Amino acid sequence: MPRTLVVAEVIDGRVSAATAEAVAAAVSLGGEVIVAVAGPDTAAEAALLSYQGVDSIVTVTVPGSDRDHEQMAQVVCALVADVAPDLVLAGFTIRSTAWAAAAAHQADMGFASDVVAIARGTDGVSVTRSIYDGRVHAGFAFAAGRPVLALLRPSVWTAAELGATPETRALDVVLTQSRVRSVEFRPPSADVDLTSSDVVISVGRGVGSEENIAVFADIARRLGAALGASRPIIDSGWLPSAHQVGQTGVTVKPRVYVALGISGALHHLAGMQNSKTIVAVNIDQDAPIFGFADVGAVADIHQVAEQMQALL
Repeated sequence: MPRTLVVAEVIDGRVSAATAEAVAAAVSLGGEVIVAVAGPDTAAEAALLSYQGVDSIVTVTVPGSDRDHEQMAQVVCALVADVAPDLVLAGFTIRSTAWAAAAAHQADMGFASDVVAIARGTDGVSVTRSIYDGRVHAGFAFAAGRPVLALLRPSVWTAAELGATPETRALDVVLTQSRVRSVEFRPPSADVDLTSSDVVISVGRGVGSEENIAVFADIARRLGAALGASRPIIDSGWLPSAHQVGQTGVTVKPRVYVALGISGALHHLAGMQNSKTIVAVNIDQDAPIFGFADVGAVADIHQVAEQMQALL
């Protein structure tokens, strides 16, 4: 029977959304689904991973920081040897990218990151990933016979729901000394979490100047929305990088995504095209963003902003 191992990511006692999405992807492929979690308090962490469709949970208790990528690579290799999966999944996050390539090399696994589609057949695993800054989707095929590690782009799959009662077992792993030392942790100072927002209002080149950002930030605040931006806004230094949506920023999947003055470059579309409802406003009727929008308006975003402020 095909077997998928999902490597969970738990940060400060919270399971990342990317883990629930990886579980959903694993369940959709069929076969046995095993979720693994490593950390200093795996009993508490395992209780957070009872997703529907999961057959069992494997815990690995490890000392030290959960930010130790060398330690994590060793744990994943031990899990692969113990579970013997044909497919290993994890979210494509800043943490997984620190250990994934090393683990794939050490365990002789095929490897693909930023995966947006995946399939499994009798002849092996095939994935689709984004390359060339989101301009091209490329397909890769891995022949059966050795496991494949795939990092899945966040917000592509719908997160799995809790509600199962999978059996849990512990795996003892003997770790070699890691070279990683945690000296100090400084949390990011960003005032926005785009990935957890139901409504995201993003601005692009059409905003015109840095001074105009405040108008749209105020509208977003009054609507209870998060303020996002396209790459040119970030590159110009008008907003911190935490606000960037796209291939080199964050991938979002809100209930409503409003693109104001954004033309719709491929690297931006890669980060928001799976939003449930997309509203686009652009003065250029030929802007590519209209090809992805559910609701579109050819209009000046500054005039639209004035009307929105009047209504609010």
